[in-house]
Amino acid sequence: MLTEGAVCEGGKSRLNKTGSWRNLRPEVSERCNGCGICELFCPDSAIAIEDKKCVIDYDYCKGCGICAKECPKEAIEMKEERK
Repeated sequence: MLTEGAVCEGGKSRLNKTGSWRNLRPEVSERCNGCGICELFCPDSAIAIEDKKCVIDYDYCKGCGICAKECPKEAIEMKEERK
C-alpha cells in the first residue's frame, strides 16, 4: 500500500517530451543519499535512483519542484532554467 500523495504511475508526459515546458529545473547536490523519496513523488516519473543517487531525466521533467520539496536531505534545489 502506498502512502498518501505517492504516485503509482507517471503522468502522460512519458508519451511526450515535456521538459521544454519548465522555467525552473531541479539540480541534485552531493547531499543526495539515494533514498528514493523524490522518485516516489515525481508525478511524471522523470527521476530514477542509480548508484545511490537521484538522476533526473530532463526530457520529461516539467520543473514542478515536488522533488525538492519532499527531499529530506534538501539535496535538490530548484534553479532558473538555462536555455
